Amino acid sequence: MNLSLPAILAQTALLLLLAPLLSGLIRNWKAKLQNRRGPRVWQPFFDLMKFWRKDMVISEHASWIFAATPYVMFVTALSAGLLAPMVTGQAPLGLFGGALALVGLLALGRFFLALGGLDPASPFGGMGSSREMTIAAMAEPAMMLAIFTLAIAAGSTSLSQIVLASQGPGWKFLDPSHALAFTAMFLVLLAETGRIPVDNPATHLELTMIHEAMLLEYSGRYLALIEWGASIKQLVLMTLLANVFFPIGLAPETTPAAFALGALYLAAKLLALAGAVVLVETCNAKLRLFRVPDLLSAAFVLAMLALVSTFLFK
Repeated sequence: MNLSLPAILAQTALLLLLAPLLSGLIRNWKAKLQNRRGPRVWQPFFDLMKFWRKDMVISEHASWIFAATPYVMFVTALSAGLLAPMVTGQAPLGLFGGALALVGLLALGRFFLALGGLDPASPFGGMGSSREMTIAAMAEPAMMLAIFTLAIAAGSTSLSQIVLASQGPGWKFLDPSHALAFTAMFLVLLAETGRIPVDNPATHLELTMIHEAMLLEYSGRYLALIEWGASIKQLVLMTLLANVFFPIGLAPETTPAAFALGALYLAAKLLALAGAVVLVETCNAKLRLFRVPDLLSAAFVLAMLALVSTFLFK
């Protein structure tokens, strides 16, 4: 059953507003855990408004790719969010694709971001783009295998069907396949969002930064769109972890009361995941660049074991 237009608009608004708030919450909790005052939870909204009002400084070597990258990244992240079930079991754009389309949209945004880092001919931008694509080459297969683990049980790659099948009486999180796939997806989440131990989102040290190196040439509304798109991407990946592996509290109907209850369950699950991300970032140091493939290889192996175990423990 398709969602109504008000439901589609409601999920779009939820993506746009909740993504910066979740980023601000993670920053605030991380600062509190490190005995710092830290930024306010709603600080990302002020940052986005500040970037939007500022003028842009564009390199004379930049082409149309540099200008198109922020819009492509923002639109692909938002479209991927509309492919994933958030408050209800039905995704607004579920008829247009499933897990493969979601991963493809996120990959398209990353591809353009890497091109945008290379386009102004900045040495740091090229370095960041090279590192980003190296990490993506190892993170994307692990994510696909983890999603396929649940898709096999559901008999479909549609995320809505996967969520609905997970709500059945035979679903158990403690199954080896689910536990291994969840662990692999959590490691992929850290890599895809550029968090410790893979990357440090707060650093601008040339020798260690990955994601931030591609953004050095961006300013003004271009930077606002990229930062907003990155926060939406983080929300989408955390929503996948929350709803696919913990399909509890999804609204069975599209009524306002069901939406409100589903939103409360989603908020609780996102808070738990945000707390886990904060604990991992606080208790671990950033890995050396040449150690990152070891972590992502572990995620790939866990996802492969999860896929194999679906056939062994039927």
